[in-house]
Amino acid sequence: MKGHCHCGAVRWESDGEVAWSCYCHCSDCRRICASPVTAFFGLPHGSVKWIGDEPQVYNSSEGVERLFCGICGTQMAYRNAKDRVNIHLYIATLEAHEELPPRFHVFHSDRLKWFDTDDRLPRYAKTAG
Repeated sequence: MKGHCHCGAVRWESDGEVAWSCYCHCSDCRRICASPVTAFFGLPHGSVKWIGDEPQVYNSSEGVERLFCGICGTQMAYRNAKDRVNIHLYIATLEAHEELPPRFHVFHSDRLKWFDTDDRLPRYAKTAG
């Protein structure tokens, strides 16, 4: 599994097993990505190898790091100190993003009321567990 930013300066690869994939509707993710929703998936922290430029880190809140390309600004990943198992990577950074659709929605209670997705995936008010 491989991924990269828009300009290609920050790249990653992993042989880890995908733990989950989801849409996130929280206000922080919406603002960071300037989008009504974003899509993540989880991989074990140690299975992700960064190639090329190291991602820049923005501490968006206590215990939360947002990784991004320092050249083009592409959001690459999210790390939360509470999740010691997985790094959360953006599905859009995948080279083969069509192969990993989201399986559920989180923070659905925070969604923008004018934006809706037409799917039958489980929706969780906050997190999936």
